[in-house]
Amino acid sequence: MKKRRRKKFKTFFVLFILFCGLAMFQNYFQKQNSPLQIVENDPFADVKKYSQQIHDELTKYHLEEHTPVLVALMQQESRGKGGDPMQSSESAGLARNTITDPMQSIEVGVRHFQRVLTYGNQKKVDFPTIIQAYNMGSGYIDFVAQRGGRHTEELAKEFSLLKVKEKPNLYTCGGNKNNFRYPYCYGDFTYSTKVAKNIQLLADSVQVNSSEKTPSGSF
Repeated sequence: MKKRRRKKFKTFFVLFILFCGLAMFQNYFQKQNSPLQIVENDPFADVKKYSQQIHDELTKYHLEEHTPVLVALMQQESRGKGGDPMQSSESAGLARNTITDPMQSIEVGVRHFQRVLTYGNQKKVDFPTIIQAYNMGSGYIDFVAQRGGRHTEELAKEFSLLKVKEKPNLYTCGGNKNNFRYPYCYGDFTYSTKVAKNIQLLADSVQVNSSEKTPSGSF
């Protein structure tokens, strides 16, 4: 009688373990196949809605591992709002907010990122320089490459000031001397720092697909 009970208990225990293992596997599998998961009161909720489109566009350049980076970039640019959430109109040589289709914005933004990434790697600058170049253009890559190849906010300030001196009537921070960027009114010298913080916050808020992890040593 006791042997029978022990046998039933063992059978029940094995089935229970198998059931738990299956449930965990299914949960893991579902998370792995969801590009970015939205949690309650998630500040990244709006940009995560574009994560699949960003991933698919990056795949065209075999850069899909940078999906979290582009999501973090979009968060900095627009928080996923508006018709040009990647703020990529200017990188295409157009006036600000000319692009009004989010899918076109992603296409142009990813292409701009691919260009600065490729050029930055050629010039052997660090990844923060490449991120800053998304905001300041590939000229910043040349500027940093000639000064050791590593981004700092001081270098970004120097580069911004050079651009301001070239076109002082264009880069004015809207005439607002209380603007934190003033007098460095070309681009945002804190851009790379802000994107790096977004990437960390994104990692804390979501289970990222294992094929889309931020490259190690990026920041």
